[in-house]
Amino acid sequence: MKTAPAILPKNLKILKDLGEHIQLARLRRKLSADQIAERTGIGRKTIYNIEQGSPTVAIGSYLQVLFVLGLEKDLTQVAAADPLGRKLQDAGIVNNKRAPKSKKK
Repeated sequence: MKTAPAILPKNLKILKDLGEHIQLARLRRKLSADQIAERTGIGRKTIYNIEQGSPTVAIGSYLQVLFVLGLEKDLTQVAAADPLGRKLQDAGIVNNKRAPKSKKK
């Protein structure tokens, strides 16, 4: 049996905020959670979990809800700017396409 990875409280807060933003976007559009569930093909309970920022909901479900709300393009902006990564790249520190393999003990 797989165990879920531990999620830091800071990251749980980010998910909670995301859920709240999704819920507010739904309410601004005057859509009920049942309407979102019907339009996405996702169960009403999962919609509730998304709006609560549950870490157990698949990212694809979050994307489906964002799509119905017309906000799916927002997801493409995640890590798009990446100022730290660009600085590392420019400094020549990151030059591999893949992370180095970890050594087995």
